[in-house]
Amino acid sequence: MQVILAQPRGFCAGVERAIEIVERALTLYGPPIYVRHEIVHNGHVVERLRAKGVTFVDEVEEVPPGSVTIFSAHGVSLAVDEAARARGLKVIDATCPLVARVHLEGARYAKQGRDVVLIGHAGHAEVEGTLGRLTGPVHLVASAEDVADLKVERPDHVAYITQTTLSVDDTRGIIDALKARFPTIVGPDTDDICYATQNRQRAVLDLAPKVDLMLVVGAANSSNSNRLREIAGTAGVPAYLIEDATSLDPGWLDGVSVVGVTAGASAPEDLVQEVVAVLKQRGGVRVSTLPGIEEALRFRLPVELEQTAATYQVAIPPVAE
Repeated sequence: MQVILAQPRGFCAGVERAIEIVERALTLYGPPIYVRHEIVHNGHVVERLRAKGVTFVDEVEEVPPGSVTIFSAHGVSLAVDEAARARGLKVIDATCPLVARVHLEGARYAKQGRDVVLIGHAGHAEVEGTLGRLTGPVHLVASAEDVADLKVERPDHVAYITQTTLSVDDTRGIIDALKARFPTIVGPDTDDICYATQNRQRAVLDLAPKVDLMLVVGAANSSNSNRLREIAGTAGVPAYLIEDATSLDPGWLDGVSVVGVTAGASAPEDLVQEVVAVLKQRGGVRVSTLPGIEEALRFRLPVELEQTAATYQVAIPPVAE
């Protein structure tokens, strides 16, 4: 059997930054540290941090007043931010800088008096946070079909923003439908789409024609991991989303000569290597990595934690006012 690993795969810069923030906060303040919601969508990451003294809560009202509290990489609404500060919590914001940029873009469009259309999935933590950051008319669409049902106040004064865990390919049809219905609509450059989402999806598309089976390491509640599985399936390859190596069904490998392995942006690399180790137990397994994009982007840590770690370079320009 041959095993081919996708490149890139696994952790993105936003996830690495969020986990680093929690680790540094533990070092600086000591446990307990409170985190609202999962810091990233991966149960293994959450449990490892919980073992170090992190308490995960659903709402800030569960946090004792004055405690150190971290917002997850997905971002939060203004109401959550205000509630945390009203309790006197010491807040450290681990919102991914790319998500924060979407918040700023949306706020700028709203300030211009535009109806803002958010392309995303209802119920996703990032979408809930973004919706809660915008004032004025805001509309959520998840498909091109949703565009036809939009009711806006000023059809000639509309803007759109996107959930970061959707790629350029995911949003293209929806954006085309928006532009067809609202010819004067404005929106961010495609550079604002999450680089990690786009790169991982492209890597799966490159890998799919070369394999008989695709394994995607990631959590069931991870939007980008589920999308990787869907993309492989659409490319005609049987694909399975697995939490870790224990989720691997040996029956999937019957008659399979080449297995592709990738991982969602919130899945640690050690889980990928555990899957590879299980595959190697079959004997005679050759492992290689498909050449792909080498990601070097790193994000700056929050200012209150900068003195505890090397400062990361920021490669995202500010949003124009």
